[in-house]
Amino acid sequence: MPALSLAPTLSLLAALQRVSPVRPLRTFLRAAEEKRHPSHALPHAPAVRAAQDRVLAAGAGPHQAATLLREAGRGALPTIVLGGFVPDATEQVFLLRHFLLRSGDVYYFNYPRHGFSLDLLCAQLDDLVAELAERRGQAPVLFSVSFGSGLLLEWLARRRRAGPPPVLAGTVLVSPVACTADLIHPAAAKPATLLGRALQPYLAATATAEAADGAIERSRTIFARMFEAGAQNKAGLAGLMTAGELAQLHAAVMATIRGISGAGARERVRALQAMTAPPGYFAPGLLPLSPAPALVLYAEREEAVLEAGSPTRFAFTTALPAYFPHGRLQRIGNPFGPPVQHASLIFHVFEFLPALSGFYHRLKSGKLRHAA
Repeated sequence: MPALSLAPTLSLLAALQRVSPVRPLRTFLRAAEEKRHPSHALPHAPAVRAAQDRVLAAGAGPHQAATLLREAGRGALPTIVLGGFVPDATEQVFLLRHFLLRSGDVYYFNYPRHGFSLDLLCAQLDDLVAELAERRGQAPVLFSVSFGSGLLLEWLARRRRAGPPPVLAGTVLVSPVACTADLIHPAAAKPATLLGRALQPYLAATATAEAADGAIERSRTIFARMFEAGAQNKAGLAGLMTAGELAQLHAAVMATIRGISGAGARERVRALQAMTAPPGYFAPGLLPLSPAPALVLYAEREEAVLEAGSPTRFAFTTALPAYFPHGRLQRIGNPFGPPVQHASLIFHVFEFLPALSGFYHRLKSGKLRHAA
């Protein structure tokens, strides 16, 4: 007898969420699906390594490589997840994994704790996309969040400088952060955003290891408070996950925050500093970044993280077709409760889900076509 699929019911509930807040039922259905298909992400040994081997041979250290995990899905449309500064990609889509797995395999890039290399991360992406194309004949969706969207944009820009864009099924950018000016205004004496205050010590001209190590605890405190601010809404969380899931998620997120060393934090920030702000992409032959369908999602309340004059947000709100000719920008709000915050895919998963569900549905139905 074929296994009962909860996917149609979950999709219907996602579509109805704007008019009927039936979250306890959603939680029951998702928890039942989790019981039937528990998380089983395993380390993925790359079958294609040419790009990353070149970067490692040029001087990058193995400790700077992201950990790549794969979870087997039930379709032919794989997703590659690039998370934000924290938490790990596996926790970033904690409540979205079943949705993503219905489309295909999910690959998670979990960033290293004790280092980071922008060149190596881009090389790992090169190899994985090549592997999917050569070994499986698949074009993936690149699903990125906050800092991860900056990594995605940087990778696309590098690929465009080198030649034609990669073949992708689509790209998703949630609350993209692609340069330091997205978080701290260059002329501001004091950061106006919470995340800006966390990063400021690392952006000093001389940013010594000692200074950064002294600031790491303050950074950890800020990131922990950002997570706890959502986790304190017990009534809301009861409609999202079980008590056991919340405990599991809380432990994983806090372990990530505590586990990042001063060196790891500095190198992540250096990667952000090295990225070109999207307005700087207007160079001969660089745009568009990709002809693949793109979905850019901003939360209704981004101001705790993004600067009012964020260059990335300005570029996408005023000229998205220049970057992604088949792109769509959408603002995610919550008509029934607390406003949606920056990259809040955990605490506002059901506010984000209708836009994501529609995008994936159009990709799978052929209404949105990827292009070479």
